[in-house]
Amino acid sequence: MPMLTTLLSKLLGLSERPNRALSIIKDFPIPMLDGTELLADRYLPHGDPDASGPVVLMRTPYGRGGVLGRIHANLMAGQGLQVVVQSTRGSFGSQGEFRPFQTEREDGVATAEWIRQQPWCDGRLAMAGGSYVGHTQWAVGPYLEPPLEAMCLAVTTSNFVPNFYPGGTFAADDMVSWSAIIGLQEEPFAALPKPWQLRRTQAAMRGLPLGRADQAAIGKEVKFLQDVVAHAGQDDGYWKGRADHSEALPTLTVPTTMVSGWYDPFLKAQLEDFKALGAAGHPSRITIGSWRHGEPASLKVILSDQIGFLKATFDGDPAPLQRAPVRIALQHSGQWLDFDQWPPPSNPVEFFTTGRGKLAAKAAESSAESFDYSPDDPTPNIGGPLLMGESKQRDNAARESRPDVLVYSGEPLEQHLDVIGELQATIFLRSTHPKLDVFVRLCDVDPQGVSWNVCDGVLRLTDPAEAAEVREVTVQLDPTGYRFQAGHRLRLQISAGAWPRYDRNLGTAEALATASSGIPNRIEILSGTDHPTTITLPIWKP
Repeated sequence: MPMLTTLLSKLLGLSERPNRALSIIKDFPIPMLDGTELLADRYLPHGDPDASGPVVLMRTPYGRGGVLGRIHANLMAGQGLQVVVQSTRGSFGSQGEFRPFQTEREDGVATAEWIRQQPWCDGRLAMAGGSYVGHTQWAVGPYLEPPLEAMCLAVTTSNFVPNFYPGGTFAADDMVSWSAIIGLQEEPFAALPKPWQLRRTQAAMRGLPLGRADQAAIGKEVKFLQDVVAHAGQDDGYWKGRADHSEALPTLTVPTTMVSGWYDPFLKAQLEDFKALGAAGHPSRITIGSWRHGEPASLKVILSDQIGFLKATFDGDPAPLQRAPVRIALQHSGQWLDFDQWPPPSNPVEFFTTGRGKLAAKAAESSAESFDYSPDDPTPNIGGPLLMGESKQRDNAARESRPDVLVYSGEPLEQHLDVIGELQATIFLRSTHPKLDVFVRLCDVDPQGVSWNVCDGVLRLTDPAEAAEVREVTVQLDPTGYRFQAGHRLRLQISAGAWPRYDRNLGTAEALATASSGIPNRIEILSGTDHPTTITLPIWKP
C-alpha cells in the first residue's frame, strides 16, 4: 500500500512526503444513540494512535475497503490527514438494519460528536467523499454544532428526491440498478463482473409491476426500492430530512468544494446546491468535467480537489483556495473555463420547430405533427446521465428512426456555437389522453449525419385536460457546457418517453408499485407563431 500511495501521489501531482509508517486501526465500534454500534477504520498518518489532530470522516454503505479505503483514505493519510471511514448502519459489519437514507442524520451527528470527544481528535472535523458518501455529509453538515471545518462533495446533492422522480417520472434504470447492487454487495464474489446478473437486472427494470423489480432482479426484497416505489407520485414529504436536506442548506456555513460531470445524474441538483449556497451568502466552488458518474477519469480531479481543500483548511493557508468559483470543461473544445458564477452570463437564443422537421431562428407558419405512444412498445432511451450502463453521448439513430420520436434539425453552423448554462424547451401539444410524459433532447449532428445526445429533460403531465385542449409545457433540460462545432447541426427530439431510464407512462391512475397495463396515446406537437414550440439555448461568447 505505501507503494500505491506514492504512485498515486505522483499521478495527482501531490507533494512528496516522507514515509511516516502509516497504519490502520480496523473494526473499532462507534456507539449510536440507540445503542447500535457502527464499525469504522482509522487511518493514522504518523502511525501513532495517541497523536491528536484534525480528522476527516467518510461514512459509506459500500464497505470500508475498495476505492474509498484503499485509495481515497490511504492517499489522504499519505498526505498527513487522519481519516475515519465508517460503515453506515446495517452494512459491512455495522449493527442495525440497512435502509438507505433513513438514519444518516442521527447516526452521522452521533458519530461526529463521538469522534470529537476522542483524545486523538483536536476538535477539528471535516467530511469528504462522493455520491452516497456525499449524501452522508449533507445529513450532518447543516445540523452539527460546532460546524464541520469543511465538506468535500463529489457527484452528490443535498436533495436526492429529484433523482428518484425526475420531472415526476420514476428513474427505473437508476433505482433498480442501484437496488440490485446494494442488495447483493455483501455476498461472496460480489465485486466480480456477472453478465448474467446484469441481464437479469435489466429485465427487471423493464418489467411490470415495478413494485416487484427487486424480487425479479435479485430474488429478494430491497427495502430502499420498496420505499422509493411506495412514495412515487406522492407529495407527502416522506423524504424530507431523509434523502432531502435542501431546506437546511441556507443555514450551512461550512466551507465546501464540489466536483461533478456533465453526464452525472446529480449535476442539475448539485448546481442548485451551489447556487443556493451563494444566495445565502456562503459561496462554494465547483468543478465540472466531461464525465459520467464514477468515471475513472474523474478520480484524479476529485482526489486532488478534496485533498487540496482539506490540507489548506487544516493548515490555515487560504492561498491554495484562491481560484474561480466555477471551473468547467467546455466539451469538444479542449478548454477549461473559469467563471465567477453559475450560470455564467450568456445570451438566450430561441430556436423554433417547424412543420417540415426544421429547427429555425424564426417561427414559420402554423403546423402540427402527431405520433402514437404505446406503453407496450415504449420509446427507448439511448445515452445520457445514468448511474450504470451505456451513458454519456451515443449515436441516436435507433431512437430517431422510430415513428414515436419527432426530429427537428437546424442548418449547418457557419461557426462554432458555445452553449453554457441552463436550457429549457417550451412545447405546445394536445393529446388523446391527459396523462403523458414529454421528453425533450438536444443533439449535435456531425457532418457524417450521426446524431449525438447533448442534454435532455422530462416532465410528467398529470393534470386533467380535454382531448382537443392545447397545453403549453415547459421542460427544463440538464445544464451543459458544450461546443457545437462549425459544420455541425443542432437537432431537437420530442417524444413521450426514454425507457427504461424513466418508467413507461401507462396513462392510468394506478399506483407505480402495482400498475401492470396501460393505454396508448396519440400526441400532437404544434408549431408556428400561434403555438411557438421552442428550445432556448444560453449562447456564450468570450
